[in-house]
Amino acid sequence: MTLPTWSSTALGVLKAVAPTVATALGGPLAGTATAMLLARLGGDAKDPKAVEAAIAGGDPATMLALHKLEDDFKAHMADLGVDVLRLQYADTADARAREVAVKDYTPRVLAGVVVTLTFGLEGALIMGWHGPTGIPGEVLGRILGTLDSALILVLGYYFGSSAGAREAGKALADIAKSP
Repeated sequence: MTLPTWSSTALGVLKAVAPTVATALGGPLAGTATAMLLARLGGDAKDPKAVEAAIAGGDPATMLALHKLEDDFKAHMADLGVDVLRLQYADTADARAREVAVKDYTPRVLAGVVVTLTFGLEGALIMGWHGPTGIPGEVLGRILGTLDSALILVLGYYFGSSAGAREAGKALADIAKSP
């Protein structure tokens, strides 16, 4: 089977509704995830573009089918003895290990820029600065929203993104120790 390339819109919907399936599409389980996705939503493996359009369309019936697919995919992987969370943690560990191995300063520089811009701009607005007169308030609000979202990603990268971050860190350590 030739694996389809999914649009960013379809992948965004998949990441939100069926994150395990979306993660699998980018890794060694892509064939299984694609086959299940096409069978569940299209029934016709010859027309992945129709399935992609259905995903990107946001139809409630399609979203419900994606939720069910997520559960079924996890169950199928468990039946095969594949620990999907372990694969996701390994992917994160690989990304962090790459940063350490190549001594890549790009994430730190980008994080510094995002933090500085966010606090600088929001601090200036709090202190009464109203921005250049040529920038509409809606545009300034959008810029602040984008910076806030980027700040959340930076904080999640360096400090963990949820209360389960400690468990994730422990799982990453266990994976690193296993052969």
